[in-house]
Amino acid sequence: MPLVAPAPPLIDPPFGCLPLADLLRRYEHMGEPLACRPLAQGLLNRGYRLTTTHGTYFLKHHLDGDRDSIARQHRVTLRLQALGVPVVPAVRDTEGGTVAVVDGHCYALHPWVDGRHRTGAQLTPAASWQLGSLLGVVHTCLEQVMRPVTNRLGHGTARVGAQGGPPEDLHDDWHEGPLDGAHDSAAPADTFALIDELLALVRRRAPGDGFDSLAEHRLLERRALVERHAHHRPPPGAETPIGWVHGDFHPLNLLYRGTDPAAIVDWDRLAVQPRAEEVVRAAAIFFVQPSGELDLVKVRAYARAYRLTTGADNAELAAAVHRVWWERLNDFWILRWRYQLDDRRADPQFPAVSALVVWWTRRYEEVCGAFAG
Repeated sequence: MPLVAPAPPLIDPPFGCLPLADLLRRYEHMGEPLACRPLAQGLLNRGYRLTTTHGTYFLKHHLDGDRDSIARQHRVTLRLQALGVPVVPAVRDTEGGTVAVVDGHCYALHPWVDGRHRTGAQLTPAASWQLGSLLGVVHTCLEQVMRPVTNRLGHGTARVGAQGGPPEDLHDDWHEGPLDGAHDSAAPADTFALIDELLALVRRRAPGDGFDSLAEHRLLERRALVERHAHHRPPPGAETPIGWVHGDFHPLNLLYRGTDPAAIVDWDRLAVQPRAEEVVRAAAIFFVQPSGELDLVKVRAYARAYRLTTGADNAELAAAVHRVWWERLNDFWILRWRYQLDDRRADPQFPAVSALVVWWTRRYEEVCGAFAG
């Protein structure tokens, strides 16, 4: 639930194209709309700070997903809240539902949470420990409230519900997605083909700008790195144990009140994935510095707290580091957005993200030691 941007303009009645009248009449005691401000942060979905005569709410316009899948996510957050996880379940309407479909679009209302986002630069080592422990709590609590999962080797773990019994059965209404082969590592041949395609698009923009020059440099650099390290590609079956994960754990999806986490938001990517890989991916977002280096002191505290909370061992974290490093080495999502989709919203992230891959490759053993040492 991102914070509102400083002094954005009010959306005067009829509040732009938002169907506020149709939405609010579905809920009791919502009052009349007074202001609706778009939120400035977030790449996916649309969020608004909605103020009515009866209170303030976060209004989320879901751009992806259908009513049933979004409602399932809402039920999960309700169960997690019962276990003490800091989440913000959706408000129920007069019929007991949490997703309003108006003109074919899905909306949900959540209580507004006053708080702020904190980047890794704003976290002390102690707060980094707290962050790792929090992610560990998320994973262990998801184990309790979701149905059991089985990894590709056939290993599974029995789960219990919040009250000591079996969790609510989701077999009929939640599809995990394919597991076998779903987490295979990128093939160098595919990476080389994508690099060639992106290079052609970059050079077509000549003379281009500073971003285009950096993109060309990084693409050529990355091709050389993939060629040099192709023999380090993780083999099939090297993925770490799978389980239910948040799927998008990063600073814009975590709100703090003071120094304490107040709410984990945006559960749209809740899924079954290798758990330790979420740990590594999140750290690569929280703790990356503008220069493209990771703050390994904070990473070490964060990873130790996660291992202590979940019981994950060093080997699991080391394997996750290797797989996510290879994933990053072969990933060009920001450039694909810019050059294939003409979407530049992620451009500001590119300098640090692209530099991180190079630094990580050079300091691989140190990074692995921070997560698994």
